[in-house]
Amino acid sequence: MRIAPALALAAALGVTAGGAQAQVTNNEIKIGILSDMSSLYTDLAGAGSVLAARMAVEDSGITGRGFKVDFVSADHQNKADVGSNIARQWYDRDGVDLIVDVPNSAVALAVNTVTREKNKVFLVSGAATSALTGAQCSPNTIHWTYDTWALANGTGNAIVKTGGDSWFFLTADYAFGHQLEADTEAVVVKQGGKMLGKVRHPLNTQDFSSFLLQAQASKAKIIGLANAGGDTVNSVKQAAEFGIVGKGQNLAGLLIFLTDVHGLGLPTAQGLIFTETFYWDANDQSRAFAKRFSERNKGIHPTMVHAGVYSSVVHYLKAVEALKADGDGAAVVRQMKATPTDDPLFGKGSVRADGRKIHPAYLYEVKKPSESTKPWDYYKLRATIPAEEAFRPLKDGGCALAN
Repeated sequence: MRIAPALALAAALGVTAGGAQAQVTNNEIKIGILSDMSSLYTDLAGAGSVLAARMAVEDSGITGRGFKVDFVSADHQNKADVGSNIARQWYDRDGVDLIVDVPNSAVALAVNTVTREKNKVFLVSGAATSALTGAQCSPNTIHWTYDTWALANGTGNAIVKTGGDSWFFLTADYAFGHQLEADTEAVVVKQGGKMLGKVRHPLNTQDFSSFLLQAQASKAKIIGLANAGGDTVNSVKQAAEFGIVGKGQNLAGLLIFLTDVHGLGLPTAQGLIFTETFYWDANDQSRAFAKRFSERNKGIHPTMVHAGVYSSVVHYLKAVEALKADGDGAAVVRQMKATPTDDPLFGKGSVRADGRKIHPAYLYEVKKPSESTKPWDYYKLRATIPAEEAFRPLKDGGCALAN
């Protein structure tokens, strides 16, 4: 008797109960890591996100239970058309079931649209725009790690409440910067602060001198940096060269990553206040992960983006294993929303109807050099923002799925 190919495969893999992979597309789960591999966000995401996804699969043990998992990765070059074309090719030709990371909001919004059209799954760790769980929410997308609303309410609230009530924005001129500026401005004004001006700079610019001079001339108490990665590093370094802080103004890094602080060095970065949702030295579990991660990543410790990739892939694999299927992306996302989240990096949490992953956020301050006792020991905790307060209320986002 001839054995059907699907049954032969199941037998070869030792799969029971009718075949765990019977409804898994092409008999494998294929994960695409779409990131910045060569530009200003490569340190905070990039190859580290590929490693985080691989570690998630390894730690899940799913391959030992009869599932095959494969990976592809690509550089979106911080261009929405490049990112969407890669996503379309991956879904149409290469059998990719899931795209993760995407540290650029314009690219993420484009991939969000393609993913919904193709009924696949998109787990966002690197991009920040809160539109992903607002007007552009999708039944195929989960926004995992952080967003502009959380950054604005964490950092913006804290700074206004401690006297930083006049602001000037230095903003990256694309979707992420615009949204972060808007969300933070709303918080500042609500708390009684005022806006004295704003200037937009090109993505990945090297010269911030003219922008910083405008910020300095405004005499605002706070210069809000609505940018990220290399742009944040360069703007902070050049602000130090201008002596801006020494003349009475302060910088608010609205999105700071561990790798940014490492690149700046503690003498320059000390005193920066910012919001994050993961820090490698927070507890024993995060330290254990960081040790394994850094040993495979040239000593570089994980950022919250890397942690979000790991955590989101772990939860995705749980959903696919429960369904024994990955072909219907919206069904997988529904399963992810129905299942409480629990992993060693973010602990227990949940995914809301709008696709917002819910967990605590933390207000950190960069340590003085004298306070750091070991490599990558850069943060001290100022406040914990409870999960129920860390992200925009469901009713306020304008997401159709919330109804």
